[in-house]
Amino acid sequence: MSTDDKNRAIAAAILPLVGGAENISSVAHCMTRLRLGLRDRSLVRDEALKALPSVMGVVEDDTYQIVLGPGTVARVTPELEALVAAAPKAAPTAPSHDADDLAAHGAALKAAQKAKNATPFKLFLRRIANIFVPLIPALIGCGIIAGLNGLLINLGWLPGVTPALAAMASGFMALIAVFVGYNTAKEFGGTAILGGAVAAIIVFPGVAKIDAFGQTRSPGQGGVLGALGAAILAVYVEKWCRRWVPESLDVLVTPTLTVLISGLVTIFGLMFVAGEISTAIGEFANWLLANAGAGAGFLLGGLFLPLVMLGLHQALIPIHTTLIEQQGYTVLLPILAMAGAGQVGAAMAVYLKLPRNGSIRRTIKSALPAGFLGVGEPLIYGVSLPLGRPFITACVGGAFGGGFVGLFSMLGDTVGSTAIGPSGWALFPLLDGNKGLGETIAIYAGGLLVGYLAGFVATYFWGFSRELLEEFNVDTETAPAELTVATGGGTPTKAPETEPEPAKV
Repeated sequence: MSTDDKNRAIAAAILPLVGGAENISSVAHCMTRLRLGLRDRSLVRDEALKALPSVMGVVEDDTYQIVLGPGTVARVTPELEALVAAAPKAAPTAPSHDADDLAAHGAALKAAQKAKNATPFKLFLRRIANIFVPLIPALIGCGIIAGLNGLLINLGWLPGVTPALAAMASGFMALIAVFVGYNTAKEFGGTAILGGAVAAIIVFPGVAKIDAFGQTRSPGQGGVLGALGAAILAVYVEKWCRRWVPESLDVLVTPTLTVLISGLVTIFGLMFVAGEISTAIGEFANWLLANAGAGAGFLLGGLFLPLVMLGLHQALIPIHTTLIEQQGYTVLLPILAMAGAGQVGAAMAVYLKLPRNGSIRRTIKSALPAGFLGVGEPLIYGVSLPLGRPFITACVGGAFGGGFVGLFSMLGDTVGSTAIGPSGWALFPLLDGNKGLGETIAIYAGGLLVGYLAGFVATYFWGFSRELLEEFNVDTETAPAELTVATGGGTPTKAPETEPEPAKV
């Protein structure tokens, strides 16, 4: 049997065990796994799949993943795609455009995009995100306490308590490099505590006594970027020691050499380099918003959601953290939060444009509260992205909201966030800036309103083609007979769907 015939046979054996071609909504693969978007998970015969000689195992995630191994999966995937495309289609039925079908289409798009994002660079960014994401709860808690403390100081209230609140708010940030180093070593396969030990050198007050190449080191110089680099270096030194140090001496020699070598490189090299990079990031962000704030805000607010879908937004996490460490807040997050405002405005326009589609309208009503609080996935993957053009007009709304906030940065009113993670209305308790709190809140609220309005207007007037409107503005609940067929046992069930087509735009 030729190689092509073998791969075709593997695909043919897999297809009926996952419910047939009509049960597959998307096909993709990564290095080792065939990733399938399925319409009905219950149709999959797991044990029969695992029994196939070519199948090494199955994994359930956002997609149903069949482990075939490197090389094999890249050859089997196109054969399966060909079989799915050539399979007889179900008898034509009235198209169903209720919320469940739209959500299934959105889930398939999300799964396909996630599979595409499994490139080495994006996987590296995901690892960087895994280092900082566990720190977000502490950043939020300390950020809110810092905001409360600032309010009490401005009002002159509780002077005996504010020093304690300041210690609570600042303690974590003073040692954040240690936590970054710990998480970095853990993420990259080293001993976590050794990563933390090396990173602790950066914040140790005694480094102020060290003269390196004519320059005195400062505690905290290099910040989280220096901690990140120091811990990654420690991991590589540790792994080298594990290979070459005899087992009898490993427990003594390996940790000693890891801290010694990584520590010296950190003190005499990484702290300076990372410090220069951190300073440049802060200066560039401030310069950009001060000189081109409206344009920069427009681009950042409009492109943020596409960056999220491409997995590139994770590169912003260490930048946010560096800005918070330097200035006490990140000036980028309030602008990026406008992307969610555009989604909310677009969803409200979709609600009005589809008065007959009760299913989609119910989905929007249930997802809007989360959208106002900055949780946009239900609206993105359940409404705007599957429809196509409304996703683009929602990004337009985010662009105008970001441009509004950026414009005030040009006028000297900086709006920032003391933590990362929250968005939408949930960001209000974390707001900070170079002016009074009331003015900062007013600018951010104005940006949200502009984002809502621009997203609504763009979607209402340009978010639907005539064909798209005719296709989706239908009553999905008045003709259930057209949407059901009888199974072998005579029980009416929803008709099998063909491969969902992208929404017409």
